[in-house]
Amino acid sequence: MAKVFTEQELVRLDKVKELRAAGINPYNNGYAPEVKASDIRADYEQFTKEELDEKLVVTSVAGRIMTNRNQGKAGFATLKDSTGDMQLYFNQANLTEEEFSVWKQLDLGDIVFAEGEIMKTGKGALSVRVKKFVLLTKAVRPLPEKFHGLTDIEERYRRRYVDLIMNDESREVFTKRSKMMMELRELLSELGYIEVETPILQTIAGGAAAKPFVTHHNTLDIEMFMRIAPELYLKRLIVGGYDKVFEIGRLFRNEGMSIKHNPEFTTMELYEAYGDMNSMMDITETIIQRLCLAVNDTLQITYGETEIDLSNFKKVRMSDLVNEVCGVNFDEITTYEEAVAAAKEHHVTLDDHHFGIGHILNEFFEQKCEETLIQPTMVYNHPVEVSPLSRIDDKDPRYTERFELFIDTREYANAFSELNDPIDQLERFENQVKEADLGNDEATRIDYDFVEALETGLPPTGGLGIGIDRLVMLLTNSESIRDVILFPTMKNK
Repeated sequence: MAKVFTEQELVRLDKVKELRAAGINPYNNGYAPEVKASDIRADYEQFTKEELDEKLVVTSVAGRIMTNRNQGKAGFATLKDSTGDMQLYFNQANLTEEEFSVWKQLDLGDIVFAEGEIMKTGKGALSVRVKKFVLLTKAVRPLPEKFHGLTDIEERYRRRYVDLIMNDESREVFTKRSKMMMELRELLSELGYIEVETPILQTIAGGAAAKPFVTHHNTLDIEMFMRIAPELYLKRLIVGGYDKVFEIGRLFRNEGMSIKHNPEFTTMELYEAYGDMNSMMDITETIIQRLCLAVNDTLQITYGETEIDLSNFKKVRMSDLVNEVCGVNFDEITTYEEAVAAAKEHHVTLDDHHFGIGHILNEFFEQKCEETLIQPTMVYNHPVEVSPLSRIDDKDPRYTERFELFIDTREYANAFSELNDPIDQLERFENQVKEADLGNDEATRIDYDFVEALETGLPPTGGLGIGIDRLVMLLTNSESIRDVILFPTMKNK
């Protein structure tokens, strides 16, 4: 179907034709600016009009025209680049006939190159007195109206490029996200970790409990899965002799969409030989505090209307928390029937695949306790039934050396002392198969190659996974995960 242009777009397309007919290229190249708008402000804002007139500093800038006040033979325009705004002053006396003609035909959104003298107006506005002017890109599609921008929130996500042009707040979020990623890599490098890459297409969707995206490899004629976690491959690298590894990358889970979930999302996972749950608690706290300071300069932040103190991380056993909130002591429950009765009494919903006491404890926690966790809290000693890759707690084999970090009711990290007993691991994989048979479509299959890797010998190891998107949301006070993913998954129009 042929594209239908609006009336404004047709007017701009006519201008493109007129420029070409006059021998003017509306899409020029080869004009790189010497400075950014922020450089000019930083270096010359402190000078008076007279001092700048005496200095006669000549430079060049480039960017998008956001306002244009044409006053006959002179006028002002606002140029916006990646660092901010800069005012341009045009006067016919300073331009060639062709340059002045092009300026008279400028539209908002056009991208231009301007060279001239740094000056201040009579009102003290820092500006560039344009002496050379080139149209670099003629914008055919108009920008949204200045004072309202993209009012449709869905359109902000669909047309992120326009959102970034019109909303400085959006651009700042993604600038902070980039800064966080650089800081994270720098920190892990300082701590002796090396960055690695593991397969995104996998023959077994392992390393987590989630529903995968399924695809087909034509040449091999086999079913393959977009990875739901890199965990099993990263632990293979510890078997292979690396002491500290990490990976930052996209995961894919074929599950619901909400302000907290996107089908593809970014995580950081790290593994450390001879580490354990306690060392993972320490590095989790270090990472989050370091990244928070990098973008906020303080550990006391606001998320929505909630004040969060990231200087202090509480630690609590899951069963103790359930006992505190619900008055049910799972340390003393010894039969499945007792656990089911407690769930019924406290209106905790159970599914058919909850066949162990630990499953019911976990449901108590998720349905009754998560909502109480506002300040940073590391909940540890998860039941073995819901932790197929975690090492059993030597003090109580019903539980594992695993913790999850919660802030403002949301999970931000998952970590544990890794299970390195191949016999135990195979049994837990087999229990996952039983769960799948009972209808749990998030249960994992048996990865026999991973079991063989454990048989080769995995040293005592600590592992940690952090959800990057949620952490960016927290540290930039962003309400939706779509606010921190440049191009989130959207329904078709």
